[in-house]
Amino acid sequence: MNNWLHLNHKLTKRSPRVVPLAIILLLVTTVILYYPFLDSPLFQDSFKHIPNNSSSAQNSTQDPSVLKRQEGLDDGKSIEKGSTRLPKSNNSLESDSREKRKKCNLFSGEWIWNPEGPSPYYTNETCYAIQYHQNCMRNGRPDSDFLKWKWKPYECELPDFDGIQFLEILRGKSLAFVGDSISRNHFQSLVCLLAKVEYPEDHSSSPNAQSRLLKYESYNFTMAVFWTPYLVKSVEETSNGTPTGIINLHLDEFDEEWTSQIWKFDYVIISAGQWFFRPTKFHEQGHIVGCQFCSQQDIPHLTAFYSYQKAFQTAFKAINTIEHYKGITFLRTFSVSHFEDGAWDKGGNCKRKRPFRRNETSLVDYNLSMYKSQMKEFRVAKRQGRKRGLLYRLMNTTQIMLLRPDGHPSVYWQTKSDNRLGIDCVHWCLPGPIDTWNEFLLEMLKRKQSR
Repeated sequence: MNNWLHLNHKLTKRSPRVVPLAIILLLVTTVILYYPFLDSPLFQDSFKHIPNNSSSAQNSTQDPSVLKRQEGLDDGKSIEKGSTRLPKSNNSLESDSREKRKKCNLFSGEWIWNPEGPSPYYTNETCYAIQYHQNCMRNGRPDSDFLKWKWKPYECELPDFDGIQFLEILRGKSLAFVGDSISRNHFQSLVCLLAKVEYPEDHSSSPNAQSRLLKYESYNFTMAVFWTPYLVKSVEETSNGTPTGIINLHLDEFDEEWTSQIWKFDYVIISAGQWFFRPTKFHEQGHIVGCQFCSQQDIPHLTAFYSYQKAFQTAFKAINTIEHYKGITFLRTFSVSHFEDGAWDKGGNCKRKRPFRRNETSLVDYNLSMYKSQMKEFRVAKRQGRKRGLLYRLMNTTQIMLLRPDGHPSVYWQTKSDNRLGIDCVHWCLPGPIDTWNEFLLEMLKRKQSR
């Protein structure tokens, strides 16, 4: 460095005209020396902003406008003082917005306080489809703040649900929900969201009252829910004609309740979860291979993670091999429960009144294991489905709903006058945070349309 200063001093004394030339030579030399590093991943990563538990992400929970400014989500028209950047044209802004929305990860973000938003989209008085045990407001829940939180992806906005737009996109199409009572919870949320536009006609013919088929006549749109809590063939064990509560799971056999009909549908949303923690016996190739919570010592004791992964393996195999099925399959990931201070049958409850922030909780233990099992089979199915031209989409809601311990019925799954006991920290109040799943669904359908 001293040599360079000495040289610069000599050049300055000799001729002022030499100084600019010397500076240019220095800049060129610097670029030549450092150019190879500009393209390295390490150099590029240092400029990436990946919000997680940063202070800006935490502040976003308090004020959405702060998050918008911090992430540079301006409208392209405001110019900082002294800036030479020209405002973009409206066409450029719209194009950039569409491209940004396509690339944005909808499932990475925070719940932000949004008291002025449209939620709730409906109430227990405007929607007939809310089941008794999800009708939290009717059953006496005194607070409503759990309805005033909006999911905010870090890199874009999640648009509000638009029932007309949804039905127009699915005009002449069909959609099926496949899974357990959380799947039905999701289905009922969508029925309520669409109720402002049209009430459907019930065309159900299944002997199972849990399975429904609805038709929106004005849009020629069909929507169904198939009751299959284990996704595979399951038979409850009996003793002298009395159900024992032990389920025999045939992990390598299709559940004909839905696999025989799914070929008719353009879109399928598949999910499952909490039922796998019940007493079960596992069958493969016609033989018992293990059990969970059983008293028989001569049977290997396996966990829910084993049966869960095997069940999704078989369910995805069904989707990928069923003749005539050409639909798009959505996996909605594992929905967590929020029992605290004990298990569901040991005094556990969910009393929280606000969402967690991302740095206040994390996906661990059995929730993480269930999620990983599911994701492993999803990736395999997606690769195999591609060979047949079948498309898979991921509705990755596990982490999102982990942050919402305030959205369950808790003690308000029944009225105080009921004699039944129990606390529900598994299902979701309607209206409630589960309505966000249908905001995700609509946005995912819109992205498919714009390709």
